[in-house]
Amino acid sequence: MATFIVGWARIKYYKKPATPPTTFVSIIIAARNEEDKIAKTIDDVLAQHYPKTLFELIIIDDHSTDRTAEIVKNYAGVKLIQLNEPAVLNSYKKMAIQKAVGEAKGDLIITTDADCRMGQHWLATIVAYYEENGYKMISSPVAYFEEKSIFEELQSLEFSYLIGLGASTIGNKNPSTCNGANLAYEKKAFFEVGGFKGIDDLASGDDELLLHKMAAIYGDRIGFLKNKDAIVYTHAKPSLTEFIQQRKRWASKSTRYKDKSVIILGVSIWLFNVSIVVNSILCIFFAGVAPFLLFQIISKLLVEFVFLYKMVGFFKRKNLLFLLPVLNALHIIYLIYIGIAGNSGKYNWKGRMVK
Repeated sequence: MATFIVGWARIKYYKKPATPPTTFVSIIIAARNEEDKIAKTIDDVLAQHYPKTLFELIIIDDHSTDRTAEIVKNYAGVKLIQLNEPAVLNSYKKMAIQKAVGEAKGDLIITTDADCRMGQHWLATIVAYYEENGYKMISSPVAYFEEKSIFEELQSLEFSYLIGLGASTIGNKNPSTCNGANLAYEKKAFFEVGGFKGIDDLASGDDELLLHKMAAIYGDRIGFLKNKDAIVYTHAKPSLTEFIQQRKRWASKSTRYKDKSVIILGVSIWLFNVSIVVNSILCIFFAGVAPFLLFQIISKLLVEFVFLYKMVGFFKRKNLLFLLPVLNALHIIYLIYIGIAGNSGKYNWKGRMVK
C-alpha cells in the first residue's frame, strides 16, 4: 500500500493553461436502456466550454428496448449509431466502441457512459492535458455522487479507493486499471494496438484490458489527469444484487491479465484478505494467533486510512471516512467472494447474461 501512496504523490495536480485547443475530439457513449439518464449526459456534453467546431458526440445504441434512441434523435448534431447485429454476442460494448471509433472524425477519442455527469470544463481540461503531454492514453477521475443510503456511501468510499489504485499504478509507471467512464486515447494508437482484438470475446475490459495493451506498446506514455474539473460523476448501485453483478463483471477481466506484476498484485491482496479470515477462525482454537490477527487488521485499517484520506480529500468527500471501519470489515469478505465469483460463471449486465 505504501507504493500506492507514493504513486499518487508522483502525479502532480494539473493546472490547465489558458491556450486555446486545436485538437478535434470524438466523444463516444455506448448506451443500452438509458432513457432515464441519457438526456442529462448529452446536455452536459453539449454544454462544454470547448469550440463546437472541434468536437463531435457519437452515441451507439446497443439494442435498447426503451426510448434511448428516440431521445438521442431529438438532439441535432449528435450522431447516432444503432447496432443491428443479432443479440448473440458476448462483447457488445467493445463492438459498439470499435464501430464508433471507426467512424469517428477526431484524433482523440474520449469515452464516457450514458449515466454520467460532468462539469463544463471537463473536455477542455482533458484536451489541454493531452496537448501539453502528448500521452497516448489518459485516465481521468470518476466519482459517485447523490448517494441515497449508507450502502451507496460505502460504495463511494470503496470506489475512491479503486480510482486511487489505478491512478497510483500509472504514477508508478506500471498501469493496472482505469475506468471507461472517463478515458481518452488517440485514435491512431487504438488501431496500432489492434483495438479490442484478442479481448473481444469478453464482455468486460473495454477500459482496463485496452489500458494493458496500450501500456505494453507505449510504456510510460500513459497519464492520469489529477484535476477536479476533469472528474466525471456517476451513481452507486442501489441494491446489493446490482452491486455484486457489477463487481463480478469488473473482476472477470482478471482472467486476461498478461502483466505478471498486475497478477501478483491482485493475488497478493486476495491472499492477504484470506489470511485474515483464516486467522480469525484459528483464534477460536489458538489464542496465540490473536495478536497477529489484531496486527493485520490494525495495519490494514491505518494504511488504508492514509491512502483514502488523500483520495477523498481530492474528491472533497472526507466525510465518508467515518465509514472506513465498516468498509474495512466488509471489504475482507467481499474481496474473497468476488475474487472467486468474478472468475467463474456468468453475470447479468444490462439485462443480458454474459461472461
